[in-house]
Amino acid sequence: MQSIAFVYDQVYLNHRTPAGHPERADRLTRVVHHLQRSSVWEDLQQVEPVAAPLEMVEQVHTRDHINLIRDVSRSGGGILDRGDTHASRDSFDVALRAVGGVMTGIDAVLGEGVAAAFCAVRPPGHHAEQSTPMGFCLFNNVAVGARYARQHHGVSRVAILDWDVHHGNGTQHIFDQDPTVLYVSLHQYPFYPGTGAKEEKGIGIGEGFTLNVPLPAGTGEDRYLSAFHEEILPTLREFRPGLLVISAGFDAHRDDPLADMRLTEESFLAMTTMVGGIAPVVSVLEGGYDRDALSRSVERHLGALGATGGG
Repeated sequence: MQSIAFVYDQVYLNHRTPAGHPERADRLTRVVHHLQRSSVWEDLQQVEPVAAPLEMVEQVHTRDHINLIRDVSRSGGGILDRGDTHASRDSFDVALRAVGGVMTGIDAVLGEGVAAAFCAVRPPGHHAEQSTPMGFCLFNNVAVGARYARQHHGVSRVAILDWDVHHGNGTQHIFDQDPTVLYVSLHQYPFYPGTGAKEEKGIGIGEGFTLNVPLPAGTGEDRYLSAFHEEILPTLREFRPGLLVISAGFDAHRDDPLADMRLTEESFLAMTTMVGGIAPVVSVLEGGYDRDALSRSVERHLGALGATGGG
């Protein structure tokens, strides 16, 4: 197994959500404790994340968006949207470290020659729009990472593969007019947040650089893997990315309480294996709310990353 950069810091536990909230700190502690008892742990290169500079976050988010999260956090915390996206006193700083974690993973893979990276970060990011936090997400971690890879590592084309069970509306909208970033998503549909129809393919010069694979509730592994064979792998290979960023949500697992799909941890191993060799891989944690299923799925995902490496 090749060495994998494992980007994690206990600071991610300082983003606090109310009691009973599905996106809570013990998602990460359970994953880490599980990995420490697994065979993949010795092959993980522990990497400490840095905080993203505001100038990098501003490449994706408006100043008003950044100020909202900062001000709510500094005032002690509160709800950031009309739903259940919360900030606590430390959330602004933690969110900057989550974005920075993705940047750190990209540096490890593109600058230091590590085979692949897994960024065990929170809060998650793919629902965050340019000016709107939502869906438990404050800053769009993978979107900032894609911009960082292009600007600081000279990557001409970045592909983002999002297999979280919820469509990554924020990521899609941030890049829907950008032909240098391919966004591919498999997700339960119709479902939260309501976006991700097959007809959504990008706008203007970005048309054709968004691929949505909406799937009905109850979909299992066979349909996911056939979508990889028939649509996703040909699209990725034709695009020829210099970096593949995975929005790695594990909430399509059959045990997850927030969705109704039928994947297992072995499904995530299979999907990871299928994209091996396309480009260097930086994988970023998104959803996954059954802690045991999440832990097992991350273990299989890391095992496949180590077996296949990146590009």
